[in-house]
Amino acid sequence: MEDSYISKKLSIKEWSVEDRPREKLLSKGFSALGDAEILAILIGSGTKDETAVEVAKRILYSCNNNLAELGKQSIKDLCKIKGIGEARAITIVAALELGRRRSIVEPLERKRISASSDVTDIFQPLLADLPHEEFWVMLLNRSNKIIDKHRISQGGMSGTVTDIRIIMKLALDNLASSIIAVHNHPSGNRFPSDADKNITEKLKLAAATFDIQLIDHIIVTASQCFSFADEGLI
Repeated sequence: MEDSYISKKLSIKEWSVEDRPREKLLSKGFSALGDAEILAILIGSGTKDETAVEVAKRILYSCNNNLAELGKQSIKDLCKIKGIGEARAITIVAALELGRRRSIVEPLERKRISASSDVTDIFQPLLADLPHEEFWVMLLNRSNKIIDKHRISQGGMSGTVTDIRIIMKLALDNLASSIIAVHNHPSGNRFPSDADKNITEKLKLAAATFDIQLIDHIIVTASQCFSFADEGLI
């Protein structure tokens, strides 16, 4: 009987209080929890064969224990994992999206753009994981303080059409003194294509016509970014 009891699989409710994810969070804070424990809180409960933490560990394992890879998973992808139905998958995806949006908003509190890294801090969380290209423009005043940012276009895997007239209208309507162009490369290749170089030159010339400066054009990927200004191409 004793051996049978020792080998019995314990549910989370039977764990020591300090080891249960929710209770551990309340008593010790998020820093005391591992990724699987935080994910288990989102999942809520396990299956008849596994605890929520064990299910969470399998989810992370399927993404090479990489949260950036987890952020790329769709609801359909997550539903392929045993113990994850549509409702739980939606909860996980929604939580990751909130985290992504939070990381976008926080850098915007910086009043001034002083380096390309300030721009990538804002846009990499927004664009790095997208399976398609998007072209954005950031509008700045004379002190390089952010006025606003706008998505100009959305395309496919290999490109997107950018209308310079729309960018110029936004800049003029918002009384921007300078602009920064940003787009992503889903392929992971951070280097500009000939088309990227051409649109940069056209945008620079169009902006100059209205006494507006194109400060930079930044290409975002999941791992690295490319700044035309840093590379001396503007």
